[in-house]
Amino acid sequence: MLIAFDDCVLDLDRRELRRESRIVPTAPQVFDLLALLVRCRERVVGRDELADTIWAGRIVSESTLASHINAVRKAVGDCGKEQRVIRTMARKGFRFVADVRETGAADAAQAPSAAAPILPAKPSIAVLPFVNLCGDPQQDYLADGVVEDIIAALSRHRWLFVVARNSSFTYKGRVLDIKQVGRELGVRYVLEGSWRKANDRVRITGQLIDATTGEHHWAGRAEGVLGDIFALQDQITESVIGAVAPELERAEIERARHKPTGSLDAYDYYLRGLAELHEASRETSERALAFFHQAIDADPGFASAYAMAAWCHSWRKGNGWMSDDGEVAEAVRLARRAVDLDKGDAVALTRSGHVLGYLAGDIQAGIGLIDKALVLNPNLAAARYLGGYLRLWQGDTAAAIAHLGRAMRLSPLDPELYRMQAGMAVAHLLERQFDAASVWAEAARRDFPGFLLAVAVLAASHALAGRTLDARRAMAQVRELDPGLHLSAVAAWLPIRRPEHLSVLLEGLERAGLPP
Repeated sequence: MLIAFDDCVLDLDRRELRRESRIVPTAPQVFDLLALLVRCRERVVGRDELADTIWAGRIVSESTLASHINAVRKAVGDCGKEQRVIRTMARKGFRFVADVRETGAADAAQAPSAAAPILPAKPSIAVLPFVNLCGDPQQDYLADGVVEDIIAALSRHRWLFVVARNSSFTYKGRVLDIKQVGRELGVRYVLEGSWRKANDRVRITGQLIDATTGEHHWAGRAEGVLGDIFALQDQITESVIGAVAPELERAEIERARHKPTGSLDAYDYYLRGLAELHEASRETSERALAFFHQAIDADPGFASAYAMAAWCHSWRKGNGWMSDDGEVAEAVRLARRAVDLDKGDAVALTRSGHVLGYLAGDIQAGIGLIDKALVLNPNLAAARYLGGYLRLWQGDTAAAIAHLGRAMRLSPLDPELYRMQAGMAVAHLLERQFDAASVWAEAARRDFPGFLLAVAVLAASHALAGRTLDARRAMAQVRELDPGLHLSAVAAWLPIRRPEHLSVLLEGLERAGLPP
């Protein structure tokens, strides 16, 4: 049912209000209030009836009722002074007084409609103003500051389309229909949340919603002590981004998996490559490479696709899966091409930097690229942990542990978590902390049993700690994963620069039973 009045059309079936052919954002209760007044336009609607119908009989203050009536008037272009659409009847209630014309479903297709923004080709998100639950409007600026930081941090992810702050904040103070917000802003995902302050503690809760389906992808919270507000905002922003960014990537990967291969564009191929790479096996690494090259064919300027293809080769090298030495040269070529294409792409700089440090042997250059990626996006967990690995090979175990720990804090549910855990295992082994090394290595092996590095460190740490039987069992798995690995090949497998660090690993592997 469509009801036309003035320059407005009220679509009761689609719950849309259009004015001058543009959709007018309306909170659910505001829409319901307008619809009730329109339906009952032949009479005055009293305050009690409004409370019973719109607020389910709850006690509603005069100020709340007045604010909703004002919102209805604003939505239809009316005001309290003119009252040409909604008239206040003193001590009685309200009445809809504009002339109306009803049209049926047959006319709906001909009704004027606003052109909703088309969803961008890449993942899109809007971060809405967080609701202040502490009851003190003076605290709004704190919550707004956190939201602005989150928008800025998400904007650093070049694979994301992020709605600007000024558009998101038009929804402040309104009761929202998330699907409607998604349509109006032209985004697939919406991040909403609340802010609560008690004494000197602050808690932020948030949820990530697919605005096209209403599906919840993530819900969580972050909290801290209100002292240095800027430090607290950074802390909360880091926690939220560390959780939300991987969830967005996972959601997009799931969407890409269900699309027919023949119609995928460059980004869909890229996502399918990521999905295969997260599976981590030899077979999936080959399929990931194929997808990344299809992405490159579809868009020869796609820097991240070159970088991830290069990193695929790096992952294959680390697990003993390379078919020949030509893969190393190809990986280095792809990595350098990625950097040449886009020096402002944090993902491309991160993966390429690791490849150049690990496979090309230029650890300093690799660290430099990854550090630049962290300037572009300080919340990129992959940059933290891959930078940690290069620092491991360089010999700076303390810095490596700090980077790896920060990565796990940024993204505690990351699909690459086992790689971070394995890095921690190596670092503690090189520091001769064998018990800690075995704990980290076991955690990595539990998440990915076929991870050669994790199993090798597990064997070495057990052997050096005197746990001979455990060491032999782990070494049997090492020999099964890579029968060609010998003590003489370890230095070429892992570019450990400090002789004393290399000797610790070699001693442990030798005691565990790795042949010369």
